[in-house]
Amino acid sequence: MSTTPQTLLLPAAGGREQVETGHHVVVVGGGIAGVAAATVLAERRVRVTLVERERFLGGRAGAWTERLASGGSFEMERGFHAFFRQYYNLHALLRRIDPKLEFLQPLDDYPILGPKGQVQSFAGLPRTTPRNVISLTLRTQTMGWRDLLRVNKRHALEMLTFEMQRCYQRWDGESARHYLDSLRFPPEARRLLFDVFSHSFFNPEERMSAAELLMMFHFYFTGNPEGLLFDVSRRPFSQSIWDPFARYLTQQGVSLDLGEAATEVRRGEQGWQVVTLDGVIDADAVVLALTVPALQKLVERSHDLDDPAWRQAVADLRLTHPFAVWRLWLDGPTQPGRAPFVGTTGLGILDNISLYHTFEDESRDWAARHGGSVVELHAYAVDPGASEEEMRADMLRALHSLYPETASHRIREERFLLRQDCPAFELGSWAKRPQVQTPLDGITLAGDFVKLPIPSALMERATASGFLASNVLLSRIGVRPEPILSIPERGILASMGWLAARRSRSAPEVAASTSRSNP
Repeated sequence: MSTTPQTLLLPAAGGREQVETGHHVVVVGGGIAGVAAATVLAERRVRVTLVERERFLGGRAGAWTERLASGGSFEMERGFHAFFRQYYNLHALLRRIDPKLEFLQPLDDYPILGPKGQVQSFAGLPRTTPRNVISLTLRTQTMGWRDLLRVNKRHALEMLTFEMQRCYQRWDGESARHYLDSLRFPPEARRLLFDVFSHSFFNPEERMSAAELLMMFHFYFTGNPEGLLFDVSRRPFSQSIWDPFARYLTQQGVSLDLGEAATEVRRGEQGWQVVTLDGVIDADAVVLALTVPALQKLVERSHDLDDPAWRQAVADLRLTHPFAVWRLWLDGPTQPGRAPFVGTTGLGILDNISLYHTFEDESRDWAARHGGSVVELHAYAVDPGASEEEMRADMLRALHSLYPETASHRIREERFLLRQDCPAFELGSWAKRPQVQTPLDGITLAGDFVKLPIPSALMERATASGFLASNVLLSRIGVRPEPILSIPERGILASMGWLAARRSRSAPEVAASTSRSNP
């Protein structure tokens, strides 16, 4: 397997270095996807206006200032974010503000903790497939040789034979739970190896497409040449990413309309108009880089976005279950040697624990001043009917079980966030999911919900979609695209996938196919 990223020039290579005449693009949405699109366009001297309803950049990866009851301010975020090393496009974007990515700190491991002291480590795994798969399987204490013999090997090989088109044709109609059940892994091994992984995409297994899950396996493990570990930000995102990006974009000539919401997109003499509460902005083209709910509301109000099939595809997008983030400022320390980040499984709704005082400077300073700790708890894809009180009790019970020293600590400050705005990747949704390029000339989409031609996820998918959205618009005016980077697009045994698919067809299916082709 190649250890270097593939470089793709989409939709085409070549073209001028920058725009020769005035060309104006409005980017609606200032999250990762919108910032990526605005960056590429502005660097090629396109005039860009970025409209964002919040007063800060970053979207779901943003940060904002709040005050502690005890005095002093802090930067609050919507939860821990991991910067995996195969996030090539995100890294390329971030190098605009930090060429050496010095704000990132590598983690040595992120163990998975289960009941009864179970621990699954990912440290020291080989970086290449299949050696990484073999090594992880051998070190998994909850799986023996007899268990391996019972595994559904044909379905397990789907993780190594990934090819996007074939995978989605075969598995998009099946649920992630159905696929994981079919593997026949022992329950404890399944929890440690798969449950935390699948929950990290905010979608419950019974409603998530198995094809999407297999793509995630490929992107994060079996097709990833960088290894399974990741980096974290040493500082709050506002300080390490978004304040610097606001300065960078301004230096590139971008007009930042923060705290301004777009209410409609309509046709105009120049091409398009974006209507905001503050006025009307004329544009040659528009990038819609919004969350699913915001995009649906804008499209519903924008009657000039008049392609019926596309409007229906946007309307059909769905949100997954809510997720909870609970940050705690405790009056006592955590035990020395605790990992900065752990996944959890089999302990109620809790999915991970982040010890912010071990890696982020603001939290470290608070902990040092107060002799305490800053702990963040996450629960993904929680039951929409659960109350906040039930969630808090469940998460705190799991924290005390895993880190007993915290049971005697008093909570000095806390912030509890419950949000529901992450995209669902439901069964059968791939075929109708909208792509970056729309049927409306001069309108492109960007976000972590769009269909991309490469394996990608979360922050990396948002970045790649923003790059691609800008490239589609640049191709209209003959300006060179931004390179888009990708891990290998096919699994190491991808050619076997086609062979297995052919062999899996039963004799009656073959006979029926023959009779239909020879009436």
